[in-house]
This record gives sequence, structure tokens and C-alpha cells, in this order.
Amino acid sequence: MCVFCNQRSISGKRYFDIQDVRAEIERALSTLHGGCEAEIAYFGGSFTGIDRHTMICLLDIAQKFVDKPGNSEQAHVRGIRMSTRPDYIDKEIMEILSAYSVNTIELGIQSMNDSVLKACKRGHTAKDAEDACRLVKQNNYGLVGQMMIGLPGADIESEKLTARKICEMGADSARIYPTVVFYETELADMTRRGEYNMLEIEEAVERSCEVYEIFRENNVECIRIGLCASDNLSDESQVMGGANHPALGEMVLGESSFKIMKKLLDDCSENDIFPEGKQVCFSVPKGYMSRAVGYRGINKTRLADEYKLRRVIVKEDDTDMFRLDSVF
Repeated sequence: MCVFCNQRSISGKRYFDIQDVRAEIERALSTLHGGCEAEIAYFGGSFTGIDRHTMICLLDIAQKFVDKPGNSEQAHVRGIRMSTRPDYIDKEIMEILSAYSVNTIELGIQSMNDSVLKACKRGHTAKDAEDACRLVKQNNYGLVGQMMIGLPGADIESEKLTARKICEMGADSARIYPTVVFYETELADMTRRGEYNMLEIEEAVERSCEVYEIFRENNVECIRIGLCASDNLSDESQVMGGANHPALGEMVLGESSFKIMKKLLDDCSENDIFPEGKQVCFSVPKGYMSRAVGYRGINKTRLADEYKLRRVIVKEDDTDMFRLDSVF
């Protein structure tokens, strides 16, 4: 097992009974509005690496929901997605999956630096990830590249390389997971021995923002930043430390927005428009207000302090980009 893994803590599941799966899917679907579409996702481990019989049974269960006719009173399941490791993808797996309505395969690539992968005892190489991504794309599945920030031996340059490689390998979207240290892992032991320094939230946000920008510039949607919030992640008996914060994604998106607005103000100064002591008004696309303002309004405060502004105004409109509307 790799040094950071404790799937029971991450998923919140202490045991697994295949007989419970159908009821769990039914329960989840019952929370959705009738007529909407859903996917059945097998996450929380390396799905294609489990016992073949169990994997096929789980696919059979999911497929029955996909094949079930939709109606106005019940959500329609349009397909299946799964997470797995690069070294658990091969031609045999592709052949098995081809019999089912699999839409998307998420690969836990984590790093494209072999030294980092070795330090994490990941058990696969960067080439394994390249081969797996190629197979996924050749078989016309959606590809999600999952990567981690702050792994043993990693730095911002190796993380930016990983993000660029994920884009080059044809990922349709990505997830960014800053490292959280769970008890009962080798990484926890490494931390106790002083062999690993846990990420502080501020550093995790900055490094995550750097790789997020690479995905954004390459039109690769980032569908998640940070682990999904759960009771387990707020349980001090489960989590030793690291970049564990329920609003981490919001912080990263806010940091990205701060950099965009900062550049717009710098451009003002270059054009002999000096905002000091004045009000500035930014326009942002609809739905971007929260990230523009920043976590707990921090962006407005930072901009006002750094540029000695009297007031920072942010408004949403039909623009498709951040824009500095006025300085007055």
C-alpha cells in the first residue's frame, strides 16, 4: 500500500457487503428530483483492481439501473464511472468494461515524477500512467486525471509537470488533492520520525492554485480540489494533519481570482491609471462572485490593502472573463 493511503478513513467505510450496494444506490437516487440524470460511481479505492467476480457483480448491479427506463418521477442513470490506478488498466480490463455503460474512468495518477512515486511506494511508474491514459482514450472513455499536492519528495515544479502531463495525456477533467495525513498510514509514521513535513493550508492553497492555473489554461475542467468533506475528515482520531479544510477548493479558486484581479490593477498602473485612494469596480462572469470576493471576503481586503484602495466593488454580469470596469 502507498504511504498515504487509508481508504477506510477517506471513504468512511469500515466494511463492505455487496448485498448493500443495490439499496445504497436506491437510497441515493431517491434524493434526486424526478427526470434528472445521474451516474453510478464506484469510488473510494481501485475499482478495477478488486476481485474480478466482485467487480463484475458491481458492474451488473449498476447496469440494471442504467437499463431501467427513466420516468418523470425517478432520476435516470445514464452511465457508470469509477476510480482506479494506472497499473490496474490493461486490455483485459478494457474488454470487460466494454460490455457495460461506462462513461468515465478516473485515474489516480498522483504524480508524473518517478522519484516521487517511488518515495510514496506507489507501485507504478509515470510510464504506466501514460499507457493507462492512452488505453482509456483509445477506448473512448472520458478521462479524469487525479493528482496530489505535497507528496513526499514533491515540490511545485514536479506538481506543475504532473498537471501539464495530465493535460497532454488527453484528460477531459482533473481533480487536485492536497495531501492529508491519516493515522494508521506509513506517512503518519514518516511524519512522527521527521521524514515528512505536513502541508500548511496556506502553502497547499498556493501550490494547488499553480496547478489549477495549468488546467484552466489548457481547458481541462477541475472538478474537485481537496477531499470531499465528511465526518471522518473532521475526526481528530482519524486525521493527523495536513491540508485538511472544508473550504480548501473555495480558497484555491479565490487565490486564482485574486491573481487575475491583481494583474488587472497592475495593467492600470502601466497605462498611467493609478487606483490608489480610489474605488475600483470589477465585473465577473455569473456564478463567479464567491471566488472573486474570496473566502470570507479576503480578496477585497487584500486588494484594498495592497493598492491602498478606498473601496473594491465586484459585480456579476454577462461577461465571459474578469474585467476592471472602472477606477473612480
